[in-house]
Amino acid sequence: MTENKQSGESIVPDLHKKIKAAFKSFDYESNNNVDVREIGTIIYSLGCFPTQADLHDIIAEVEEDHTGCIPLDKFLPAMTKVLLEHKFPPIPEDLLLQAFEVLDKQKKGYLEPEELTKHMTEEGELFTQEEMEEMLTALADHKNNYVYYKDLISQLTIDPDL
Repeated sequence: MTENKQSGESIVPDLHKKIKAAFKSFDYESNNNVDVREIGTIIYSLGCFPTQADLHDIIAEVEEDHTGCIPLDKFLPAMTKVLLEHKFPPIPEDLLLQAFEVLDKQKKGYLEPEELTKHMTEEGELFTQEEMEEMLTALADHKNNYVYYKDLISQLTIDPDL
């Protein structure tokens, strides 16, 4: 029992370090504030995948007087709680693979950017064109412009034991 308590106590400083590192990546003015529009990216980078509604709730909780700024001192405790409670877990790898395979009707092992954009901007929680462009810039193979989803899945999933 003591061992579990000890590991629980030691996880908080590690979480704080991880959260601060993600936050500071978007703190362009080094003033412990980030633009509210970056919060989703920060949260996703920490392995949490809230819905847009959940994201709006988090922002409402931590935004500084509707200024468009999120201060680290408000974000840190809120995000620590989210991580400790394992809220917004990632989709399991096998389920993600199944989803991509449904979209890949010819079983090619990849999706073309146009076809992925069509699905992501017209079905489910919709992505904007700007979000799709950013995602495709990061994810599409630069040589032949395909999205190889089996390679991508390991980037989209987080080891639950971290």
